[in-house]
Amino acid sequence: MNADQRRAVLDSARYLREVRPLDPEELTDYVEGTPHPAVVRQVLREESVELGVVERDDGTFTPVDEGPVELAFEGVTEFPRDHAGRLEDLLVERYGLDWHEGDSGDRLRAVIRRVKDDYYRQHPVEYDAETALAYALYHLPDYYAVAGYVLADLASDGLLPHRLRVLDVGAGVGGPALGLLDCLPDNCLVDYHAVEPSAAADVFESLVEVGRNRRVTVHRETAEDFTPEGEYDIVLFANVLSELDDPEAVARRYADHLAPEGTLVALAPADRNTATGLREVERSLEADGMTVYGPAVRLWPGETPTDRGWSFDVKPDLAVPEFQHRLDEAATDPDHALGEFVNVDVQYASSLLRHDDRRAVEFTPDPGRFARMADAESNVTERIDVLAVKLSHDLSGEEGNPLYKVGDGSEALDHYAVCTRESALNRDLREADYGDLLTFENALLLWNDDEAAYNLVVDAETVVDRVPT
Repeated sequence: MNADQRRAVLDSARYLREVRPLDPEELTDYVEGTPHPAVVRQVLREESVELGVVERDDGTFTPVDEGPVELAFEGVTEFPRDHAGRLEDLLVERYGLDWHEGDSGDRLRAVIRRVKDDYYRQHPVEYDAETALAYALYHLPDYYAVAGYVLADLASDGLLPHRLRVLDVGAGVGGPALGLLDCLPDNCLVDYHAVEPSAAADVFESLVEVGRNRRVTVHRETAEDFTPEGEYDIVLFANVLSELDDPEAVARRYADHLAPEGTLVALAPADRNTATGLREVERSLEADGMTVYGPAVRLWPGETPTDRGWSFDVKPDLAVPEFQHRLDEAATDPDHALGEFVNVDVQYASSLLRHDDRRAVEFTPDPGRFARMADAESNVTERIDVLAVKLSHDLSGEEGNPLYKVGDGSEALDHYAVCTRESALNRDLREADYGDLLTFENALLLWNDDEAAYNLVVDAETVVDRVPT
């Protein structure tokens, strides 16, 4: 199809899209030379983002829905087999059918160990082709799952439009992209931009297949060098901020390209260094005027926390992917512990920020009723009423009283709710989800010298209730 014919297709589509569904067979009659309908359909697919149309099951195109997306999301139980199959195809192409055994298996396992050690020591990771594949073997499933959970939370709050422009900064091998694209319904029109300079981009392009109503563009530049164009509904930093020399400056620059009703989504592993580093970026952006949408909502006007901010969510484990099982089973070195190369934990820290002052919890405490955590020092040994967000799952392990991190957005030091005696009146503390708003009535505030933190003791005299938001 020449340029004039393409222009004729687009002009006709712009005129007819508000009148009736665009039928490629009908549009051929508006184009000189009567091109084949399949050629017209391909043009409509390529220009769908600019036209604002989505392709339907019957092959016609209609304007994209203007309302928010509704997701039927019930969690992630396993990494999809079609994605796993494409990853194994890459491994077989590079190493052969027995990629998990012999020298290639040993090298991949050694790279995974090195990358894990570098992360632990906070050393930068350089991604060549082998490192990118090893990273995908170990992290693709859990990063996939995390993206699904975070996206579902945004959708449940009505924050995802059907016409969605995404900027994925430091896209890596594509776990978050796969999770996001799989989660969205077919009638979403997605313009996905991935910024990734390393060999991980090759893996990304092999794994992230572009379906209908999806356009994916990979920009092989560093986060520092890439210049965004326009505005995005989601600006995503997934497990990359800790790898940047100046994460606050980079996040601040990309935040300028967030749509007025868009969300900056920052994700990090749950370990203390990366999770607390995420909070530092969050607080820097907040100081610039952005609003923390969640999960660590600022309940008290004008207050912001200065505690260390180690908070993370935990979701059910995934089924063990076959490729991880094979890599782990084939290890023969004496230092190997069974399960060393299996990674199915879904634990992550997140920060959601916006420009429009909207919060996940739109609730302002009554200062005549509730004590601020900022005033904790003056309330030690007193029974108080507190309004707080649940910011962890049970941290006590198998022994000790159930322990949960909580916050109200004013805390200078960490606060934990410790349940010494569960009752029907305080059961909501255990049953509430991460990010839920809770009222504590008659909780005993104590200082924990060992942890340099405050404990809200929840006992038989304490009432804990979830607050509808």
